Amino acid sequence: MNMLNTPKEMLRTEDRAMEEIKTDVLVIGAGSGGLSFAAGASQMGADVTLLEGHKMGGDCLNFGCVPSKALIAAGKQAQAMRSGEKYGVSPVSPKVDFAAAKQHVHKVIDTIAPVDSQERFEGLGVRVIREYGAFADKDTVVAGSYRITARRIVIATGSSPLVPPIDGIDTVTVHTNETIFDLMEKPDHLVIVGGGPIGMEMAQAHVRLGCKVTVIEGAKAMGKDDPEMAAIVLDTLRAEGVEIVEGAKAQRISGKGKTITVHTDNGDFTGSHLLMAVGRKANIDRLNLDAAGIEHDRAIKVGPDLRTTNRRVYAIGDVAGGFQFTHVAGYHGATVIRPILFGLPAKAREDHIPWATYTQPELAQVGLTEAQARERHGRALEVLRFPFHENDRAIAEGKTKGLIKVMVVKGRPIGASIVGEQAGELIGLWALVIANKLKIGAVAAMVAPYPTLGEISKRAAGQYYVPRLFENPTVKKVVGLVQRYLP
Repeated sequence: MNMLNTPKEMLRTEDRAMEEIKTDVLVIGAGSGGLSFAAGASQMGADVTLLEGHKMGGDCLNFGCVPSKALIAAGKQAQAMRSGEKYGVSPVSPKVDFAAAKQHVHKVIDTIAPVDSQERFEGLGVRVIREYGAFADKDTVVAGSYRITARRIVIATGSSPLVPPIDGIDTVTVHTNETIFDLMEKPDHLVIVGGGPIGMEMAQAHVRLGCKVTVIEGAKAMGKDDPEMAAIVLDTLRAEGVEIVEGAKAQRISGKGKTITVHTDNGDFTGSHLLMAVGRKANIDRLNLDAAGIEHDRAIKVGPDLRTTNRRVYAIGDVAGGFQFTHVAGYHGATVIRPILFGLPAKAREDHIPWATYTQPELAQVGLTEAQARERHGRALEVLRFPFHENDRAIAEGKTKGLIKVMVVKGRPIGASIVGEQAGELIGLWALVIANKLKIGAVAAMVAPYPTLGEISKRAAGQYYVPRLFENPTVKKVVGLVQRYLP
C-alpha cells in the first residue's frame, strides 16, 4: 500500500464534512495479509472496513510475485528453445518479442485481479474504501472524507522497494519492481544492484529474453541462503551469461544519453537500464503511528501475537518486520483472526515458514540452514543428503542439477534446504513436517509415486536409517540369528 498523502493533509478536516463510521474491525491495506483477514472476518460475521488507496491485491499481485513469475515463465520458454539438443530436438535461437512477453505478464495480472477486487470483497460483505488512512487517536483513523472508529485495527500496509540515497541516483531513471514490469522496450544491458532473490530472478529472466545482464552485489550474492545450494544457482546463471560481481558496493551513479554507470569500490559498470533490488522498507511513514501510541522503528514493533504497543491494533505482513513474503502475510492474517474475532490467544511462528527463489534451478528453504543448525545444535545434528542425479524422474527430464539437505536432531527435522527442479514445490512437505513437529520416520514411511521428484524427499529421509540399519553390526547379527532359527 503506497502512501501519497501526508498525515496533516489527511487529518485536515476543517474544510470538509467528515462521514463517521463505526466498525468492528478496520483493515488498513488490501494486500495479501489484509485481504486474507478481511475475507475471513467478514464471512464469520464481523463488520469489516477495508482501506486501500492504491491497487487492490497489493504488491504481490501488481508488482511482485505474480508478474515476476509470469516473466520468469516467458524466459523459461525462450531457454527451452535453446536447450533441446540433449533431447534430440534441434536447438534454435528464439525470436523474443519483449513487449509481447510483458503483455503476457499483464494478462496474468488481469486474470488473477478479480479474486482481489473491490467488487469481490464487497460481495463478501466488506466495506471497501479506496483511500489512504492515518491515525487520529488510538482507535480512530481518518481516510479521505471518512472518520473511522474501530474496536480493533489491523495494519497491513506492506512494504515498498528501497532505493538507497546513492550519490547521483536522482539524475538517472531507476527501475524497481514497481516499474520494471511496465518497461516494454528490451534493455540492451540491464544493470541490477542487489544479488538477493529479486535480483537473481530478474537477472535470469532478462538474460533468457535476450538482454545482457550485470548483477552488482555489495557482499555475497544470495548471501542469506545455504552457500552450497546458492553456488549451484549462481553457477547456472553465470553459465547462461549473467555477470555477477560480488563485493562491489555502489558508491555513485552517473548517466549520459542512453547509458547509466554504477561506480563501485570494485570497478565501474555501465548499462542501458538500472534495476534497484537491494531490499524493501515498511510502509509506515504516512500512518501517523505516534498518534495511536504505536511504537516503531524501521517497522512496527509487535509481540509474538502480532499485537502492537496499542492493544487495539495489530500489524501483519511486511509492515511488522520479520520475513517479507506474501505467504507470511496471509499466515499472519489467519493468525490474528483468533484473538480479534474470538478473544483466543494465538502466536505467529517463524520456524516453519518456507521460502523459495524461482530461478532455474529453484532454491527453497524451511527452518534452519545447515550452518544455523550446526551453530545451535553442534554434534547432535545429523545432515541427510540426497542428490537429484540419483532420482529417476530427474534423469528422465534431464534436470539432474540439484541437492536436498535435511537437518535432523534426535530424529526430528529442524530444517530443509533444496536446490533443483521444482524445489519450491518439494519444500512444502518439509514445511508440513516442521510445522507439525513430525519425526523423520513420517517421511520415510511415505509412499511416493514412481517416478516423481517427490521420491527425493523420501530417499533423503531414508538416509537417516542407513547407519542404524544397514551399517549396524548388531542388526546384522540379529538378522543372521533369526534366519538361522526361523522355522
